[in-house]
Amino acid sequence: MKHQFFIFIFLLIATSIFAQQGKKYSDGHGGFIFLPLGDLSFADEVVDFKRGDPEAIADACDSTLALGLPDFAGVAANFTSLGCGGSLTLRFTDNALVNIEGPDLFVFEVGKFIETMQVYVSKEGKQWINVGVISGGISSVDIGDSVKQFEVFNYVKLVDLKSDCKGSWPGADIDAVAAIGSGKQISIDNTIMYSVNEHQLLAQAKKELDKIVAEVKLNPVSKIVIEGHTDNIGNELYNQQLSEKRAESVKKYLQQQLLPLKVSITPRGYGSSAPIADNYTKQGQNKNRRVAIILVP
Repeated sequence: MKHQFFIFIFLLIATSIFAQQGKKYSDGHGGFIFLPLGDLSFADEVVDFKRGDPEAIADACDSTLALGLPDFAGVAANFTSLGCGGSLTLRFTDNALVNIEGPDLFVFEVGKFIETMQVYVSKEGKQWINVGVISGGISSVDIGDSVKQFEVFNYVKLVDLKSDCKGSWPGADIDAVAAIGSGKQISIDNTIMYSVNEHQLLAQAKKELDKIVAEVKLNPVSKIVIEGHTDNIGNELYNQQLSEKRAESVKKYLQQQLLPLKVSITPRGYGSSAPIADNYTKQGQNKNRRVAIILVP
């Protein structure tokens, strides 16, 4: 009975923390959407914008208006119109889109009607996975039918399907894009994590991971996803195996340091398959050699 009481108290504390972190936002159509990571949930960077034909008026062709928090106030401003058949590619940097149970992605589409869009996700912004269509008043997407549970993505592409090509704002009108299934993303340079071609953690690596341990103990999470990445130098199979071993070494360390907390930790190695920079320069190679840790509330 005493043990059950302490579990109950822990759950109350954890729920309180998430309630403070999470926020509700107006969906622009009379309802609200709750985002567990609050303001951290929104897309951070425009990767590509292809205007449709016909395109919208000039004021609505600023792709950066689709970044950050939703700020549409009922006037013809503060949103990006894709144009008829246009597309917009966005990147999450301080967080990542994570496949959880239920809806994972929410698009704040403004106007009286939600215009039809095809939605794609990608890890590296090159290989795209079709995860569904937004239309008919539904602005959320469950990517679970197309990807693995707790799989992580940094890129989202929205493609207008030409359901409405009339007026000054043809195509879908995007105010913001948010990850409902969202995890705080921490990327650590491999140079402080491991020696060349090794997977044992260096002393500096443990100091960096201890910061994450302290954060998780303060703000409990339900899941930690660890991704190991390499550059494309050398044998592809070797790089894949090395990335897996490096992710596993991080998992083992975090498990030991997080006791007695029971946090589900999933390590994954991607070798050189998900670069965040080109591999033609040393600078790009250094960026691609990394460990990404995603904390899912």
